[in-house]
Amino acid sequence: MTNPFLAPSTLPFSLPDYATITDAHVREALEIGMEQQLEELRAIAEDTSPATVENVLHAWERSGAVLERTLSAFWVARSADTNPERDAIMAEFSPRLAAHQDAILLDPALYGRLRALSERADAGEVELDDQDAFNLSERLRAYERGGITLPAGQQARLRELNGELATLSNEFDTALVAGRNAAAVHVTDEAELAGLSEDEKARLREAARGRDLDGWLVPVVNTTGQPLLDNLEHRGLRERIFRASVGRGLGSGDPAHDTRDTLVRIARLRAERAALLGYPHHAAYVHEVACARTTEAVNDLLGRLTPGVVQIVEREAEALRARLESVEPGATLEPWDWQFLATRENAASAFDTDQLKPYLEFERVLTEGVFAAATALYGITFAERPELVGYTSEARVFEVREADGSVLGAVVIDAYTRPNKKGGAWMTSIVDQSHLLDQQPVVTNTCNVPPPAEGSPSLMTWDNVITLFHEFGHDLHGLLSDVRYPSRSGTSVPRDFVEFPSQVNEIWAWEPALLRRFARHHETGEPIPDEWVDKLVASRTESGYRTLELLAAMLLDQAWHQTPLAELPEDGSGVEAFEAAALERAGAAHPLIPPRYRSAYFHHIFGGGYAAGYYSYLWSEVMDADTVAWFREQATAEQPGGMTREAGDRFRAELLGRGGSLEALETYRRFRGADPDVSHLLARLGLTA
Repeated sequence: MTNPFLAPSTLPFSLPDYATITDAHVREALEIGMEQQLEELRAIAEDTSPATVENVLHAWERSGAVLERTLSAFWVARSADTNPERDAIMAEFSPRLAAHQDAILLDPALYGRLRALSERADAGEVELDDQDAFNLSERLRAYERGGITLPAGQQARLRELNGELATLSNEFDTALVAGRNAAAVHVTDEAELAGLSEDEKARLREAARGRDLDGWLVPVVNTTGQPLLDNLEHRGLRERIFRASVGRGLGSGDPAHDTRDTLVRIARLRAERAALLGYPHHAAYVHEVACARTTEAVNDLLGRLTPGVVQIVEREAEALRARLESVEPGATLEPWDWQFLATRENAASAFDTDQLKPYLEFERVLTEGVFAAATALYGITFAERPELVGYTSEARVFEVREADGSVLGAVVIDAYTRPNKKGGAWMTSIVDQSHLLDQQPVVTNTCNVPPPAEGSPSLMTWDNVITLFHEFGHDLHGLLSDVRYPSRSGTSVPRDFVEFPSQVNEIWAWEPALLRRFARHHETGEPIPDEWVDKLVASRTESGYRTLELLAAMLLDQAWHQTPLAELPEDGSGVEAFEAAALERAGAAHPLIPPRYRSAYFHHIFGGGYAAGYYSYLWSEVMDADTVAWFREQATAEQPGGMTREAGDRFRAELLGRGGSLEALETYRRFRGADPDVSHLLARLGLTA
């Protein structure tokens, strides 16, 4: 059979033909795709005619089509539905793809061709519009940051470093998934599950059956905090689950799941590479091309917030100690108590979101919440295409149309957790929007919502709902992209800008009119009580606990990537001491609140693309809070929250549609008319200037 990747897909939206694609096709197409792209780029480099937009930038964007198709289709399939062969492909090709990228970025002839175009533009011989000029400047910067000016010996070492880092990152992630699965807590006494609903217990029983175990199995999610700790009454089981979570990757169980040596090696190689490229540390290398621009700016933001958040946490802890004393006199407040007691404290003083679960059935939240908000703001509509096959049997393809009925693109929804799926939630782009290539966007939305037990609906936590809205904000960034170049499409923006549109999209989950539409009891169809809506909206404040666990993870990330090579641990045995010292030094060490991710299971920075960039969620939230204030200014009598087509169309045209075709903060200024105002974030966090 002909390899489906070797020619453009003939399916609607150019969706990969997942029904016929095999892992063998991926392996073959990666080989062919890398070779073809180098041949295509060689033709650009050897072209002796005067450099133009068409024969340099356009030709560059058209190169590597086979490789791009293959990687886009394979990456999401492997992350969401892996198997031993897919893991083997990733292990083999990660260093080879890094070498392929080095072969491009260290090619002086290709760099010379870009320089020639830049010089002709400067001389007025070639006209560049905004998108051409930004694309060219970004490509030149990639070469200069990629080591093109280094002498040959240092370039050789750089290639070695990049290849080894690609291998180690893949090894970290593989061990991470296996360790998360191994950390699941087996329960044989149903009495220990007191506090959980019958649906939750049924789900845990099915998880145990899936591993041929009697009783119940509590899976561990990727974050330190575990959702079931909100309601489990059995203190001993809460402790077991908490310890299973924070102990992942530390070698206390199967040594095969110990990630410490790997992460230390990654941090050390990144520090060496940064020095080779002329930077004081890896963080400086990362921040230079982010909106933050400098490490000092990142440290300033984190440092300004941490002391005030710690004070809020101490007030919260005192309230929880008093509640624990009333329940269990003489007991000492422990980390595994916090979520359980905070849930009860909220129920008494504010609003317990756990009451919402019977009203949060996944299908209705998706269609009457997430999709409905997008329709209200942007006029786009969604229709499932069941005849189209996604990357797993559980993935569903939805066609997206404009208000005038024209087809915009597609979104693939993959909601439910499974053992061979990476933890967390994410969006990817399978097909990048591009006017140059006449491509419509195909994006994915991959979450880890607990699957429904047999005969029951999938009921979501409020956090699940917020995550779904968040990831769909990324989807909208990809779907509503309106740019020329595929490399600058959708979410191809700086790391500390990419989370901004997704965080903005979270606000619509709290919109009262929309809440009443998607939050209906799964058995009776009754809408959420009006008084609950009012209480939920009024309770929308960030807890000190949630903010500090995020800040601690952000500070931990910076510590690993701002520390000079000579001061980093030599091997994995120094991980826990390094982590403790870093948090203590930053003023974020708290005995009751560990980081949202400890180093040993911090995928974002050791397996993903957030190294030295996990602060991005906070930096983006500055723009998010400022934009929410703008939407509120657009309120009407019919839409007091600002969910109007007029407001949505402006946000779409000035920001979402721009993708990464212009400098990120410039798109923000064009949308907002000014730089972001940090005061809105401070107010959200309960802090003052």
